[in-house]
Amino acid sequence: MKVTRILRAKRPNKGKVAALREQARRLGQVRSDVWQRFGSLHGVGLSDRQIRDAWLSEGRAFPVSANAWKETLRDAKGDITANMEAAKVKARRSIWRHTQDKIEQKRLFTALKRTDWTTDPYLRRVMRKHWRRGHNHTHNQIIVRADNYTTFHLGGRVWIKIPGLVKGTRIAIPLDTTVAPTGTLRIILTDEDRIEVHYTIEADITQNSGTRTIGVDKGYSEVMVDSDGEHHGQELGAILTDTSDKLKAKYQRRAKLRARANNTRNPRKREHIRRFNLGRKKLNRQMDKTHARIRDIVFQSVNKVVDKAAVIAAEDLAAPMAGKSFGKNVNRRLTSWTKGVIAEALDSVSHRRGSTVVLVNPAYTSQMDSRTGCLDGKRQGDQFYCSDGVVLQADQNAARNVLARLSDPDIERFTPFKRVKAILLERTERHWLGLLNQDSSCSPARVLSTESELPKNHPEQLCSGF
Repeated sequence: MKVTRILRAKRPNKGKVAALREQARRLGQVRSDVWQRFGSLHGVGLSDRQIRDAWLSEGRAFPVSANAWKETLRDAKGDITANMEAAKVKARRSIWRHTQDKIEQKRLFTALKRTDWTTDPYLRRVMRKHWRRGHNHTHNQIIVRADNYTTFHLGGRVWIKIPGLVKGTRIAIPLDTTVAPTGTLRIILTDEDRIEVHYTIEADITQNSGTRTIGVDKGYSEVMVDSDGEHHGQELGAILTDTSDKLKAKYQRRAKLRARANNTRNPRKREHIRRFNLGRKKLNRQMDKTHARIRDIVFQSVNKVVDKAAVIAAEDLAAPMAGKSFGKNVNRRLTSWTKGVIAEALDSVSHRRGSTVVLVNPAYTSQMDSRTGCLDGKRQGDQFYCSDGVVLQADQNAARNVLARLSDPDIERFTPFKRVKAILLERTERHWLGLLNQDSSCSPARVLSTESELPKNHPEQLCSGF
């Protein structure tokens, strides 16, 4: 299993940064050309080697070294393929909604997996909807092949030498590490003239996971809650809320300073404010520390879950919740929600430690009573109020529903949420009818004080019709 390591340059020379930025700009033009020519249907089925050979036969020339543009071509074509595969996930959801015929679904899924979808009218229409032509916005990266750079130690740290724009010249970059990077390097230049070196290493795979099957509910106030009721990473919500509120206040003050700089007639004052009050170096350092802390909490929490579980049922939260609004303050905090980091941690940790993550349909898992599987309760904050008066812990209740969804024969991962709701309402009706039929007098087991306490269209309200 491959994991990414990130190194940073130690006080890079401004001349070297300028030379690297110019090289990255020229390679960005190569990326743009690849996306423009092969970022749509025309590039389906073509490999980077085929494109490279075609360009060489045409005699195309680029203002960078041959190795540099070939590696950039390979990387850009990989991004295009990843973009297409992401669109296929949405296309599979459309196929589930399009037909319930298993044979037709299998045919469409098989064609979508291969390149046969380009000849199927329905699949072409679906892919055109979800796979929009991409455009390159990356002009700050350099891909360096493993045999195209050298490393050495000087001054107690590692240095790397990568090719420059002039043939035969190399640029030496000091790194903040004593361990030399290996494999292909990705050099990234940030807006603050920082240089990052990304490379991948092979992580050891161990078979030391637990033996149980557990469901987890991803959250905001904590990383996740499992079906046993154990809360993992409870400090996450406080960190996210505190960081988000501080950033709000900071950006409000920066906006006032920016407005003052734009409105002043004194050019020296304007330049002084922009240089000393609107920079991002300190802010970026603080955000890096916060992100590192959050990742540490998330990965520790996932490791604790894997300690218990060989199979982990988790919600598939790739699709956004359309039309869901919680108010401007909550929405602002949720924009920094780390569900992407949680998904990454679940995938990498489980793969490295020998467990399996199974994604299930998340529809209505927070609104069901985990004891009955019915839609006859209400969630308020951390409490779930059941129709019979029992109060459950809301996150644990959701985690149990996720676990039950793992073996649900009627609700699959891509079943549309409207169909899920219809199935659950039908089960709820059967459950209450079964309770009513236990008593010939049609008296409910739980007596409510007023009729208004009964849910709308509840079977008990229809009792007189039997």
